[in-house]
Amino acid sequence: MKSQQRGGTIIGFIAGVLVGLASALAVAVYVTRVPVPFVTKAPARTPQQEAAEQSRHQSWDPNAPLQGKPAPPRATASVPAPAPGPAAATSAPRAPAVVASAPRTGSSAPAAAARTAPASDPLGALAQARSAAGTAEPFSYFVQTGAYRSQEEAEAQRAKLTLEGVDAKITEREQSGRTVYRVRVGPIERKEDADRAKEKLEAAGYEAALVRVQR
Repeated sequence: MKSQQRGGTIIGFIAGVLVGLASALAVAVYVTRVPVPFVTKAPARTPQQEAAEQSRHQSWDPNAPLQGKPAPPRATASVPAPAPGPAAATSAPRAPAVVASAPRTGSSAPAAAARTAPASDPLGALAQARSAAGTAEPFSYFVQTGAYRSQEEAEAQRAKLTLEGVDAKITEREQSGRTVYRVRVGPIERKEDADRAKEKLEAAGYEAALVRVQR
């Protein structure tokens, strides 16, 4: 009994599949053969139309929309030529203006340039100044013509030197508990000048001594 039921089920399944396939085939044939409403088929184009379409696609310019339309040609109004008139009078040439310049003196320009020109070697000038300062003697010199116990004697000696044209000075100093008045010429910066002054005083008959003092 069960085998009969199983065989009927299989036969029914197969029959249903066949019926479905037949229905699908019939629908497909109907769709392909029957014309669809509201659809118009495009007419076939001739070979001339195909050739024209192909040439149009070949000559197509993608930048054509970006280019402006050519402006229409403007009508140029004809202007009549002016009537010939009398020749214009030629103006006489103007003489060039002469600007008189004052003569320059030959000495003023170099002198001004010498005044305004800066030192060509400032470092060299600085080095010379330093070397001159470094070679300066660390001492000052005096020429002493005498040392006296009283100021009157010192004043008399200074007066004699003044008559000789020598500028002398009197200085005081404590020595061994007593005041000594010294008559000196100076200060003199260079030893050579001090030696010459000493020789001059000795030639005039004065006793002179060279005294060196630290600056």
